[in-house]
Amino acid sequence: MKANLHQIRKTRCYSEAFKREIVSMFESGKFSVCQLEKLYRISNPTIYNWIYKFSTFNQKGYRVVEHHVSTMSKLKELELKIKQLEQTVGQKQIKIDYLEKMIDIAKLELKVDIKKNFNTSQSTGFETIKEK
Repeated sequence: MKANLHQIRKTRCYSEAFKREIVSMFESGKFSVCQLEKLYRISNPTIYNWIYKFSTFNQKGYRVVEHHVSTMSKLKELELKIKQLEQTVGQKQIKIDYLEKMIDIAKLELKVDIKKNFNTSQSTGFETIKEK
């Protein structure tokens, strides 16, 4: 025997503080409506309703329109910045590897311990380190 199962429609209630926080994130320019929608799983019209209701700079009778192009340009700009930062990190890593290799070569050829180790005694002058 099968029971009659009805789909229960559940609605979510958000606090006013949460709604204002979402609106302030949108107004500050940190997130677009689409990003907020994906991040918090709140529908687009709901977020726009909150913007119309709680916005500090939105006047009555004016609609907030966010162009998809502006969102895509922000995304491309951020991807470019990530690429530049990754390139900078790569260059710095190459420089670090180069300097470490130079330190190793100086230690082998000149018998000078450039790296500071906890076990080594403090230098008293320009004496060369004798191998043990």
